[in-house]
Amino acid sequence: MKRTTLSLIAVATALAAVTGFATLTTPDGAAAPVAKAPTRLPVQRAGLVCPAPSTSELAESVYTSYTPTSTAGAPAPAAGGKAEQPTAQLKPAASGATRGGSGGGKKNTKAPKAPPTVTAPGKPVTAEADGSAVPALTGSATGTLAPGWTVQQTTVVTAGGARGLLGLTCGAPDTDFWFPAASTAKERQDYVHLTNPDDTAAVADIELYGPEGALKSQFTEGIPIPPRSTVPVLLSTLTGEAAQRDVTVHVTARSGRVGAAIGVADEKLGSDWLAAAADPASSAVLPGIPADATSVRLVAFVPGDDDADLKIQLATPTGTIVPAGAGSGSLHVKSGMTASLDLPGLTRGQAGSLLLSPSDPKKATPVVAALQIVRGKGENTEIAFIPATAAISARATVADNRAKASTLALTAPGADAQVKVTASAGSRGGTPVTKTVTVKAGTTATVADLVPEGLKGAYALTVEPVSGGKVHAARSLAVPEDGVQMFTIQTLVDDRGTVEVPSARQDLQVLGD
Repeated sequence: MKRTTLSLIAVATALAAVTGFATLTTPDGAAAPVAKAPTRLPVQRAGLVCPAPSTSELAESVYTSYTPTSTAGAPAPAAGGKAEQPTAQLKPAASGATRGGSGGGKKNTKAPKAPPTVTAPGKPVTAEADGSAVPALTGSATGTLAPGWTVQQTTVVTAGGARGLLGLTCGAPDTDFWFPAASTAKERQDYVHLTNPDDTAAVADIELYGPEGALKSQFTEGIPIPPRSTVPVLLSTLTGEAAQRDVTVHVTARSGRVGAAIGVADEKLGSDWLAAAADPASSAVLPGIPADATSVRLVAFVPGDDDADLKIQLATPTGTIVPAGAGSGSLHVKSGMTASLDLPGLTRGQAGSLLLSPSDPKKATPVVAALQIVRGKGENTEIAFIPATAAISARATVADNRAKASTLALTAPGADAQVKVTASAGSRGGTPVTKTVTVKAGTTATVADLVPEGLKGAYALTVEPVSGGKVHAARSLAVPEDGVQMFTIQTLVDDRGTVEVPSARQDLQVLGD
């Protein structure tokens, strides 16, 4: 999703450009000075929200906070010329009344033992929190700790209806979110967590779309989220219509801004977080399907007025193919309706990424999409989700990587590409290492052996494009538990650690208009 953090210097410069500084035309008619091209500077502030990790007393959560080392220079000083002391910290949010489930307005005040506080770029810090009373967290990073700041929330629940490994990259607050692959089925407990990080109240709307279109819903408009608080909403209670296996959820903030994520608990398959998909686009990349996936289900939705016909391809380590089980290799998605397709035997023992594109390039209809992934069989299954994700434009980071447990998937859908992958120092020790990876066009490359030298603790992986085409990425974290192949997948979203600052030039005509 979009992260709109803007440095104060950018605002001041842009404001000056339109309110008075001008280019003088010399008396002899000489050409006016040419304006300089905009420059990019590191952002000065970044905000994140982490939803309450679990309602299970058996939950064991770890927070990993990290800011990558920046090569773009230090952020510009704040207005007044005083440099701000860098900070990067999360604080507990109050828990509002649960919508459609238990909770009754109870406030959780138990925080992690020590909310993770980054003290310097390049080294992750971790904190632990156990049980069901752990609250949502909101926080911000400033100064040199802001560009690229990321927090991973990882929770293990060993038994019960929420059993599984739940992972989420804490998101930036925004005003618009799409969640394909949600559900109101009887075996599912899907809660959308709405978290308000600001000092003023926010108001959000939730829309649900099933295979036949919009679901008749109640209590979904004008949901209030008090300042610095979180409200979980059980999706199945928002509609009186029959349970739907596949639902697309649209969350919008009519006032203020919120963080949003869906906690999924399937009584048969396991549990995980469903993160928001990339903004609607005519093509989509869903990276990082594990090689041993036993079930893959594609869910897509068209927000606009036109239907979409999507070509389905799989980017494997050796090339792009029409996946087995995809029939004709296409999916028809009607406007305003959620479409789904099971893809049995998709990976055939090789990690891959799903590529969606218009069957007719002349008819490009924006869609949103996500995958539901299952590993294991019988009682030893586990579930995870892969939302469509945008390409990395400058840099992206995922935290909480562990030795012999993390696999990074890199996909280049259009052209050969090179990226630089850096494994940071460990949270308790280790030396960073860097590797340049070449990804052939139409393929998925995996990196599973890049760990810091002398690693102790958790580490972060940072991906930076070097040359060539666009690259999409996802990280899979696998933590087997009692015979269950527990895992979670996080897509890598560009950290937008820099902002474009326009150059001012003189133009007296502004004053005369």
